[in-house]
Amino acid sequence: MIPHLPGLDRTIEAALAEDLALGDPTTTSLIPVHLTGRASFVSRQAGRLAGIDVALAVFKRVDPELRTKAMLLDGDIIEPGAVLGSVEGRVASILTGERTALNFLQRMSGIATATALYVEAVAGTTATIVDTRKTAPGLRSLDKYAVAAGGGKNHRMCLGDGILIKDNHIAALRAEGISLAQVVKRARTRAPHMVKIEVEVETIVEAQEAIKGGADVILADNIAADELAKVVALAKGKVMVEASGGITLENVAEIARTGVNLISVGALTHSVKALDIGLDYDA
Repeated sequence: MIPHLPGLDRTIEAALAEDLALGDPTTTSLIPVHLTGRASFVSRQAGRLAGIDVALAVFKRVDPELRTKAMLLDGDIIEPGAVLGSVEGRVASILTGERTALNFLQRMSGIATATALYVEAVAGTTATIVDTRKTAPGLRSLDKYAVAAGGGKNHRMCLGDGILIKDNHIAALRAEGISLAQVVKRARTRAPHMVKIEVEVETIVEAQEAIKGGADVILADNIAADELAKVVALAKGKVMVEASGGITLENVAEIARTGVNLISVGALTHSVKALDIGLDYDA
């Protein structure tokens, strides 16, 4: 079943239009139109699957008569040699859609795989791994879907999903003589009643100001674990704490042990390492 993702049809159409801007002269000149066959997506390495139905939807967009089947589900753990899905019908159509389908599948599975590693690293703590808006332009819904498939949670999908007062917002208003607590109070006064307010802080003093101003969430940016634990103690029972900045697989467990509620990891989507997946043709 194709996941319900905003703009998915347009995203697939744009990707195919990009790749087929000048047609496919290689396939057109070499492959007879009547030739039929079958091919399967096969994982070359272990990881977490995401995007199998998106990849198969690419083939259906190229040629509605192609027959597709997903063998596994998004979120499944996969091992080398695992058959993920298949496509059958005109070989020319399969060849034409192959690269675009693999691009989606490899990227999304790479995101899900990385997310799963972070989620495993913080298991047993209070921390939840979340993504950021550092996604590939035009692919945000797919990138964030892949994070969820890997066991993570989604932060803001767009700017309108909440108020996140960042360092540049604060700097701009401080130049006008407005304190951090006043910045938060201004946001609270003008925000819709259903919208939460998160404030980026870099010190314990700033965290105190943000709490005083009425923040719902503290975003502790690039704060060392020992200082972060103090922020968590300060915020306990008052606001949630999110850790961000410089988060890696090597330090995420230490960050999680401070008691933070959320850990946002931009690398999940801005530094994607595609999972090695191929499309093998049956002899």
